[in-house]
Amino acid sequence: MVKLYEIAHCRAGDKGDTSILSLFPYRDELFDDLVREVTVERVAAHLAGQVRGQIVRHVLPNLCALQFSCRQALDGGVTTSLAVDTHGKGLSFRLLSMTVDIEE
Repeated sequence: MVKLYEIAHCRAGDKGDTSILSLFPYRDELFDDLVREVTVERVAAHLAGQVRGQIVRHVLPNLCALQFSCRQALDGGVTTSLAVDTHGKGLSFRLLSMTVDIEE
């Protein structure tokens, strides 16, 4: 068992009230393990309380990346939110704290 931050990095972006989290393994050979372990259900459970809407996962094998669109995650969006993390950068760090069952 490892924390995602030990084997991957994450980039965050935002569109309105949607946070977009892109997860990239440090080593391409770990991509299939991430596909298996980092499911929508596990991400939703891990981010519960901060993401109130639907989470959609996109698998991008040519980039060795997973992208998660997290709706209703930014308290209305950058221009209307009074939340501390209006851009969702902290959400990417929260995702990286998730534990996965991967042997390095």
